[in-house]
Amino acid sequence: MINRELIRQKVVQLMYARYTGENTTLSGLEKELERSLDNAYELYLSLLSLLLEMGRLAGRNYETAVARSERLGIGRPSDRLVANRFMKQLEDNRELKAFREHQVIDWTDEEELVRSFLNEGLALDVVDDYLKDSAPSTYAQERELWRNIYKSVIVGNETLDELLEEKSLYWNDDKDIIDTFVLKTVNRFTEDSTPDMPLLPKYRDESDLQFANELLRNCIIHEKQLLDLIESSTRGWRMERIALMDRVILQVALCEIQHFSSIPLTVSINEYVEIAKHYSAPGSSRYINATLDTISKKLTLNKQQ
Repeated sequence: MINRELIRQKVVQLMYARYTGENTTLSGLEKELERSLDNAYELYLSLLSLLLEMGRLAGRNYETAVARSERLGIGRPSDRLVANRFMKQLEDNRELKAFREHQVIDWTDEEELVRSFLNEGLALDVVDDYLKDSAPSTYAQERELWRNIYKSVIVGNETLDELLEEKSLYWNDDKDIIDTFVLKTVNRFTEDSTPDMPLLPKYRDESDLQFANELLRNCIIHEKQLLDLIESSTRGWRMERIALMDRVILQVALCEIQHFSSIPLTVSINEYVEIAKHYSAPGSSRYINATLDTISKKLTLNKQQ
């Protein structure tokens, strides 16, 4: 699940912290990298757990409505929302069950917030249309219902972002990427999925973990050479005139370009330009794109000579 996009982002964050004096030793930064990646995976499971808690709250609301209808002798409410095969699979998933026993955020303690998310989801037109449909629902429709609720309510939710930031300093920066993994996980469920269906693994394979450690280590080991490369391309500017975040992004990008030749050059440049769009000032992405292009051409020419 933890992909190279997230790893690059983490290494940039840690190198920035190194220059602001928060953590300067290689061993300390390596431990911090491992901790931050573990936290990213925990966020993934926490957000799946949040979706499940919304479904469970919908079930409790339905039970209350049924009791009320029986007490008043009125029509029984529709169970179309809660008779949901995907949500039952999520409830029964063994990996998610194990996580929920020790999760950082117990969503049952945040019922008011979860209820507000559920109500916002129920107000969606696509959900209203689903609930009004009298035809039997397919499994795909039941799964898509909750996927739409997550995509419309949880993705980009500022209230949730504030709560996550209180729980972990890492989570707010990670959420945009992790949301895509949650939605991908929902799509992986099928009508035949069993409680043993695996969720996304922490790493696709060992090569990604190795990439994370080597990228950070090489950024520090070859720090002077990387900074000299940047300074040599500043057209007479002193390094101090380059914004710190831009310097850090350039340093990590050049480290990848020089020490991970198996990664296509265009991929590396594009990835760090995207990071600049998120973390740097407006216009920085164009500067970083141009600088990386210039330096990479210079490096290629030197190799050919």
